[in-house]
Amino acid sequence: MASSMLLRSTLPRTFASATGRNVLRSALQVRASSTAQYVPGGPIIKGTINDPVEFPHPSKIHGSYHWAFERLLAASLVPMTAAAFVTSGSSYPVLDGLLGLSLVMHSHIGFDSMVVDYVHKRKFPIIGPILTWTLRTATVGVLVGVYQFNTNDIGLTELIAKVWTA
Repeated sequence: MASSMLLRSTLPRTFASATGRNVLRSALQVRASSTAQYVPGGPIIKGTINDPVEFPHPSKIHGSYHWAFERLLAASLVPMTAAAFVTSGSSYPVLDGLLGLSLVMHSHIGFDSMVVDYVHKRKFPIIGPILTWTLRTATVGVLVGVYQFNTNDIGLTELIAKVWTA
């Protein structure tokens, strides 16, 4: 018991004094002799994901204005959907148009946020822009389809009422 306690107290000090100092000294010499500048977190390699972010110029469609518009749009969908239950679509074509446009815009903003967050063009330089333009094309196609449905068919408000009562 006494010998193991003696070994525990003397062995780490011996190892730390001889080996630890040599390792620390060699690491400091390598760092001092290196020509590359030390950056906390490792070296910065240009041309990859480590490049600094280029900040966009201030714009009213980004930041807090964009966030406030998204929340206003999402909150406005609740009373518009409730109004679609109360009224008939043929009597209120403006409500059909507003509901169709708001639903498509709300969906586009949500999917665009997912593409920007998870398939950023800096990390995925080929598939990122392809997905962005695919989303934009699909949004235009859906807008045309909703317009055709509202003008040539029963409209969104009557569709919601029929689905709800079915």
